[in-house]
Amino acid sequence: MTSTELPATVDAVVVGGGPNGLVAANLLADAGWSVLLLEAADDVGGAVRHDEELHPGFRQDTFSAFYPFAAVSPAIRGLDLTSHGLRWTTPPAPLGHPLPGRWALVHRDRHDTAAAMDAEHPGDGEPWLALCRRWDAIGPGLLDLLLSPFPPVRGGARTGLALARHGGLGTVRELLTPALGAGGGRFRGDAARLLVSGSAGHADIPLDAPGSGAFGLIMTMLAQADGFPVPVGGAGELTRAMARRFVALGGELRTGTPVEQVVVRGGRAVGVRAGGREVRARHAVLGAVSVPVLWGSLVPEADHPARVRRGLRHFELDPATVKVDWALSGPVPWATPPAVAPGSFHVGDSPEQMHEATSQVATGLVPAAPYLLAGQMTTTDPTRSPAGTESLWAYTHVPHRVRGDAGEQGLTGRWDAAETERFGDRIQARIEALAPGFGDRVLARRVLGPRELQARNASLVGGAVNGGTSQLHQMLVLRPWPGTGRPTTGVRGLYLASSSAHPGGGVHGAPGANAARAAVLDRRLPGR
Repeated sequence: MTSTELPATVDAVVVGGGPNGLVAANLLADAGWSVLLLEAADDVGGAVRHDEELHPGFRQDTFSAFYPFAAVSPAIRGLDLTSHGLRWTTPPAPLGHPLPGRWALVHRDRHDTAAAMDAEHPGDGEPWLALCRRWDAIGPGLLDLLLSPFPPVRGGARTGLALARHGGLGTVRELLTPALGAGGGRFRGDAARLLVSGSAGHADIPLDAPGSGAFGLIMTMLAQADGFPVPVGGAGELTRAMARRFVALGGELRTGTPVEQVVVRGGRAVGVRAGGREVRARHAVLGAVSVPVLWGSLVPEADHPARVRRGLRHFELDPATVKVDWALSGPVPWATPPAVAPGSFHVGDSPEQMHEATSQVATGLVPAAPYLLAGQMTTTDPTRSPAGTESLWAYTHVPHRVRGDAGEQGLTGRWDAAETERFGDRIQARIEALAPGFGDRVLARRVLGPRELQARNASLVGGAVNGGTSQLHQMLVLRPWPGTGRPTTGVRGLYLASSSAHPGGGVHGAPGANAARAAVLDRRLPGR
């Protein structure tokens, strides 16, 4: 850890110090392997980091912020990170959706959520509690199924049994219903529709497509069950705890050390080149970087298997991202304050308007009224800024290839500093409409467009934060391209350990865990 010289030989090299790389490195170290983890940035974390560059006394999560999957992920929970300094906290209310004159809220207690739904539309409380009870029955198995390597035998069996006992094919049909229709048969008010549709927007699945409803339901139920936790002190505290655990196990970690090439000889990954020298890997190289980085720059094209060459032609990124951070002199001045302050909230006029905005992105248009995912971080964790202030962020998606602007500013998709700031104004106006006087409380603002996001983390290619689209044609056994859904790459000894692999984006560590377990098993059972 303290030496600047790289070792000549280790059992495994992990490329990329984000959460997936850190999970993989920890599990390989647990298996008794000597492991070298190389990170190009000056700190570990990948897209799970924080900084203090915006305004004195304020701490902003640079990329991601809330971690519902980390709270339930077997890979992360199994690391016992609280023993390595990690502390979690949850907001007063996990999730909200503001509209003129009212809020849809997920409260910490499901009965409070149900009471609020009853107050909006009498009779909607009990269906919410019934939905929660169904999640209690099928949720753990469903998450096990989604976060397990293929074939997900245990999770599949567990989910199948739970479904048979709790709704059967009716529940399957409900899970396959697009987010726009989710809850339509259960609820007469629109609070549940707003919450599920807004939560579905965390992925890039069209709100009128199968899969969006299931994803929205999972995110909403995680909010209800686990409260959308955050690390006390900033997002980077999660990955720093992973790094401390890894080093305590004897792992070697080098930051500020970009990998120049994965060395392949005779169809096998035998090491990496970094800092102008070669480090040999006896057993495995794990690429915890996105597909365009691993195959586009680290593995020489001459060493690409035929399946990779075919797959790269059709690999699809998720949309680009623009994120705005604010340092506020006081709380958000909501025109209609929520009954309980939510940590995370969505901004969209209705499920239909959110669908319109995301559809504009899908067709190459910069949305006129972007759908926003946002977070009140000081509300959630008071260590993030001085008392009485608020550390706030919001992000939205934009096309990689812009063919027009659905708004009136004529944005072209250059995403230079001027254009990014103008789109930041559009995002800010969405919040100002719900919180008049919001702009007067802005002490400082930072807009990170696609270029800035990629500059800060090379795996966020073009500002894509999920390692590839979450639409069904590139998920499960189709991720990152048609195959087995496993982390093997066609190059022996090289494993894909990033969110470009199954099960995709989200801070759950499953791609890293799957890759590490595959490497260990392949070592034990050569030629399996």
